[in-house]
Amino acid sequence: MDKVMSNKKIIALFVLPSLLLILGLIYTPIVLTGYYGLTKWNGIGAPTFIGLAHYRTLLGDVQFWDSAKHSLLLALFSALSLVVYLAVALVLTSRIRGTNLFRKIYLIPMLLSSVAIAQLWLKIYHPTNGILNAFLESVGVHNPPSWLADTKLVLFAIFIPILWQYAGFYILIYYAAFKNIPSSLLEAATLDGAGPLQTAWSVKLPLVAEVFKVTIVLAVVGSLKYFDLIYVMTNGGPNGASEVMASYMYRLAFKGFDFGYGSAVGFFLLLICLAVTWLIRIFTASKETIQY
Repeated sequence: MDKVMSNKKIIALFVLPSLLLILGLIYTPIVLTGYYGLTKWNGIGAPTFIGLAHYRTLLGDVQFWDSAKHSLLLALFSALSLVVYLAVALVLTSRIRGTNLFRKIYLIPMLLSSVAIAQLWLKIYHPTNGILNAFLESVGVHNPPSWLADTKLVLFAIFIPILWQYAGFYILIYYAAFKNIPSSLLEAATLDGAGPLQTAWSVKLPLVAEVFKVTIVLAVVGSLKYFDLIYVMTNGGPNGASEVMASYMYRLAFKGFDFGYGSAVGFFLLLICLAVTWLIRIFTASKETIQY
């Protein structure tokens, strides 16, 4: 086996299928999207090359920048919610009764499709028959809001099911990271007189810092390109109040048949995701890495 794995030709042969898949499914569509963003094309016939005209239009497109603001707000809420997920995972790793049950409950949203979650929360937010407004009326709130029809509330109403959908995913990551901490380190902290809170703050959290940095990138970049649940629940409405960059791109390309401009929006979204990832890595970079 060592002789086989030291042969560069055999290594290249094993790696080649994966490289071809990555090239065909990831990099080729990116290049084509960048190219179509430089053309005027309705999806039929040959595209007409127009250079950077779409990108100049994009810089002055108010609807796009509104959708970008909504995506950035979602990314901010997603990043802040990680602190809550981290705290929940920390509690689940402690020796309290029922942690196994709660861990399974938190994972339930991960088993549901985005469409199913959207339909569930559409029923919850229903202005007359929804459980949320029924509860508010039962506690004395008269004329509860129409959550998905109010331009001031719809964005935050959609954020809640999105954060709920991915809670189990991040809690599971943090739970695994905490469980991976050697018990000898925790026992040493206890012998030194550290209480549960001090152990969590001074021992556990520093040891999972690298995992936390990775989840920040996952949460923020995932929020910037989020699409499906918003599309099913509101389709970007009312009046564009819940439009995000991905749904705006979809509306341009597949409803307006402006594939050139839609591709420009998609490629610009890619550049924003890359820039945000780079900035996060800079601000979360540390000179020392704790090893155990």
